[in-house]
Amino acid sequence: MARLSWEQVCSFRVRRQQLHERAPAARMLEVAARIGGLHAQVLSSAELTLWARVEGLSRTAVRDALWRDRTLVKIWAMRGTLHLVPSSEYGLWQAALSNYKHYLQPAWLRRFGMTARLHERLARAVEAALKGEVLTRAELATAVFRHTKSAAMREWVLQSWGSMLKPAAYQGRLCFGPSAGQNVRFAGPSSWLGPYEAGDPEEALREMGRRFLAAHGPAARNDLARYWHLTSKQAGTLIEACGAEPLDVEGEPMWMLPQDLKEASRGKPARSVRLLPAFDQYVIGASRHAEKLMPGPFRARVYRQQGWLSPVLLVDGRMEGVWRGERKGKTLSVRIEPFRKLPPAVRRAAELEAKRLADHVGAELRLEGVT
Repeated sequence: MARLSWEQVCSFRVRRQQLHERAPAARMLEVAARIGGLHAQVLSSAELTLWARVEGLSRTAVRDALWRDRTLVKIWAMRGTLHLVPSSEYGLWQAALSNYKHYLQPAWLRRFGMTARLHERLARAVEAALKGEVLTRAELATAVFRHTKSAAMREWVLQSWGSMLKPAAYQGRLCFGPSAGQNVRFAGPSSWLGPYEAGDPEEALREMGRRFLAAHGPAARNDLARYWHLTSKQAGTLIEACGAEPLDVEGEPMWMLPQDLKEASRGKPARSVRLLPAFDQYVIGASRHAEKLMPGPFRARVYRQQGWLSPVLLVDGRMEGVWRGERKGKTLSVRIEPFRKLPPAVRRAAELEAKRLADHVGAELRLEGVT
């Protein structure tokens, strides 16, 4: 069986996720696609996920791509979390997400007092209401009531966590439009993006499995299971369908695409220092084995309660600390808290990244805590 060290794993992932050197701004969408979209529960984190990987990214690049150019689209994606994905690949994502059927399970339906038939009726009403329209949640609820004459369906749309709307998103009936003040708004994908082809759901999911392994490999079954919200058995079947090969990573059984295994075993160490934002894809993909990428028992400082992921100081692919930034007027205060004493060269590189971040947001830097 082939073997890799965790240092080789880090170097491979750093390169695949464009963290060894920043890509030109013109490749912004390519980078977003390669790393599996941009986690967008907090939109500013999605923007900084690209900033960490792309050179010369303007402050408005992501928002312009979303709302002006429509080359990025905001959707509920894997694990029911918000992501930004390239609009040109929306059909692929929708086909892969259409494999989610948990909302048809009797226990899920009973939880919300629904039936499968009512759920389909609601999804169709949402689709009809959003045809050619961009609506707030309240406006969508009113439109759904107008279509169905059902007060219960109106209330289901108004539920704040979007539990009733996520299935419509998986079915390609809903995406996000630009917010109106503090109110999110929804659109119909075909109206907002134009016609698209969804493709075959099984092949789309295999492609997503291959992309996960290409960006986050090597991976165990439970890594993929957690990332795509699959059972361990489903993840194992998907890994096999992707043609991945088993290997040993310092005693951990994992899988990797054959061509990537050759690259990882022969590649030179990738040296870089980056300030990754909260919910960065690199950190999300490593959640199950994060301790292997840390200098000690610091998991709780990165993977916090209620699903919150801290911003991370990444050094050569290892999580060497956390950081936080706060904007006050014309000043950006950045506090970097390493898990251990940093070598002088790493400290200087971290300081340079903080200055680069301040320049990106158009602020004067106030740096604290780097040791």
